[in-house]
Amino acid sequence: MRISVIGCGYLGAVHAASMAHLGHEVVGVDVEERKVEMLRDGKAPFYEPGLPELLTSTRETGRLSFTTDIADVAGARVHFVCVGTPQKRGENAADLRYVDAAIEGLLPHLAPGDLVVGKSTVPVGTAERIAERVAEVEPEATVVWNPEFLREGFAVKDTLHPDRIVYGIQEGEAGERAAGILDEVYAAPLSEGTPQVITDFATAQLVKVAANSFLATKISFINAMAELCEATGADVTKLADAIGHDDRIGRRFLNAGLGFGGGCLPKDIRAFMARAGELGADQALSFLREVDAINMRRRVRMVDLAREVCEGSIVGRRIAVLGAAFKPDSDDVRDSPALSVAAQMRLQGARVVVTDPQAVANAEKAWPDLDFAATAEEAAAGADVVILATEWAEYRELDPEAFGRLVGHRRIVDGRNVLDPAQWRAAGWVYRALGRP
Repeated sequence: MRISVIGCGYLGAVHAASMAHLGHEVVGVDVEERKVEMLRDGKAPFYEPGLPELLTSTRETGRLSFTTDIADVAGARVHFVCVGTPQKRGENAADLRYVDAAIEGLLPHLAPGDLVVGKSTVPVGTAERIAERVAEVEPEATVVWNPEFLREGFAVKDTLHPDRIVYGIQEGEAGERAAGILDEVYAAPLSEGTPQVITDFATAQLVKVAANSFLATKISFINAMAELCEATGADVTKLADAIGHDDRIGRRFLNAGLGFGGGCLPKDIRAFMARAGELGADQALSFLREVDAINMRRRVRMVDLAREVCEGSIVGRRIAVLGAAFKPDSDDVRDSPALSVAAQMRLQGARVVVTDPQAVANAEKAWPDLDFAATAEEAAAGADVVILATEWAEYRELDPEAFGRLVGHRRIVDGRNVLDPAQWRAAGWVYRALGRP
């Protein structure tokens, strides 16, 4: 099947390459010339494990191409809209200008029978509005909402082998036909027994933001428990282990620490709250305000712990921050807790040096006033305290004895609760973590 993918950022580039891998003929469209050139050369414009190899292999088949000309989508039967929906500046609401621009650019090139498939995370009601707009120009085209559930660091796997596939369709023959066409697109994962949910527009649009809000709530819950553990001397990691054995709760996403960031969870829960307010249902999501507040408090608390291990002051202290990306296996620094903490400490007079295996270049663009190092060893040289802010495997596996020979003082704040306190203390380190005695 010939497919177009409009928007070749994180979601779109992975989706385009994955669809070509599944055997479809795919054209990816993006307005950014540099990004398109990189993708044409088989290079990923961001760090995502497995994507460069996928781009190279699909490029060699001739089934995958990239362009800046929206007219090149002509002849495609299915058009996936994969553009970003960032948070509006100064507001909680989602900015839909890129979605609207993608639809307007696509409209002149639609043909009867085409499918317009939304994958972007949008406020409920957006799909209905887009369907009305499409019907004005091409009444025989059909809109479907097909939310994405990608995890950064696992995006290729999550696309080729998803844990569920959701279609939001309109009632009637056109909706049923659209579902049948998407079944052809996703024939490979469906043949593996991937669960499928076919529902209405509103439900399909709510699925992603509801899922992200639940995960954010779970993370903030255990971080709220970490605050209580610090007040009582309890150990939040043991607490999480104990309650995680309950099948109704589960252990995943019960890792206390610096909290969540990135381009999805923070902006999605805020947009969810904003949309609920517009619909007159703001009280239903009022708890998300506290979820957001708990998450932001962890960043402030991390600075407090750095000050605590530095005997009351970080002014003039050299602080090594291990991690800049919001999570490991990514170079995404959007709303990164690690960089937020680094910036706060620098403003309070510390000499901060940040490192990351993949995200230094992006971090330098976002925070040009910070100092950066290429390696953990370079960042830690002569440091008064080390902050583990992103749980990359190479940081989890550091040898505390060898690493200790580099620093000025053996003090470490484990912002992700991933190190073995006994091992680090045995090597002479002052070890401190959020929610642990």
